[in-house]
Amino acid sequence: MLVLIRGAGDLASGIALRLHHAKFQVVMTDLPQPTAIRRTVCFSQAILHREAQVEDVTARFAPDPEAVGQILSRGEIPVLADPQCQCLQALRPQVVVDAILAKRNLGTKITDAPCVIGVGPGFTAGVDCHAAIETMRGHTLGRVITQGSPLPNTNIPGLIGGFAGERVLRAPEEGIFRRILEIGAMVKQGDVAGTVDGVPMLCQIDGVLRGILADGVPVHKGMKAGDVDPRGDRSYCHLVSDKALSIGGGVLEAILRFSEVL
Repeated sequence: MLVLIRGAGDLASGIALRLHHAKFQVVMTDLPQPTAIRRTVCFSQAILHREAQVEDVTARFAPDPEAVGQILSRGEIPVLADPQCQCLQALRPQVVVDAILAKRNLGTKITDAPCVIGVGPGFTAGVDCHAAIETMRGHTLGRVITQGSPLPNTNIPGLIGGFAGERVLRAPEEGIFRRILEIGAMVKQGDVAGTVDGVPMLCQIDGVLRGILADGVPVHKGMKAGDVDPRGDRSYCHLVSDKALSIGGGVLEAILRFSEVL
């Protein structure tokens, strides 16, 4: 069964990892210049580096839909630079998962495949998808919604190690982001992790830099550009998060629940 995942950031990659381990064939799409923060656990990096490994799974850049079959035959995940999902007609997947996490639907339709799954706010089960997956941390994280919508976005990051909004590094200005620190760096409050046109982006708490934008990415003021983990464990930089795996489990459940139509 072929599953097409729109988006290849950290949550989408957690979904892909879980489905790949469950023996589904997975193909992903993302931007030509991905804006992933947790780049060490994002299959989107295959677009930039021609291949990317997340835990024990390898993804490879597919220049066009014709290359997808050969990559799948090697047990790898093809990733296309195709934000408009123009490959949909050529691939004809049985399942489409919209995991762009844009907080709104950017064009996915319930008619795109026999089973269409929307991840996070912006989707309504029965209207633009067959099922939606809750992404809000808490008691309902990862649950499958077959009627209605996931909880609305609060713009407040989930609590990790006693910190929420302080964990997130945001671009101080509009311009071109310049990375100073690498993922995995141990940081202190006040350290400069990057700059935008010379304006410093400062760490708000102590911890390990779990994610940061790639150098040269255009940003707008306030855009998420980094993530500090106060737990300070470098190994987490290379592991898919508990949240991503939970959402991936929800997607897997939704596919199986709709398997009679596939």
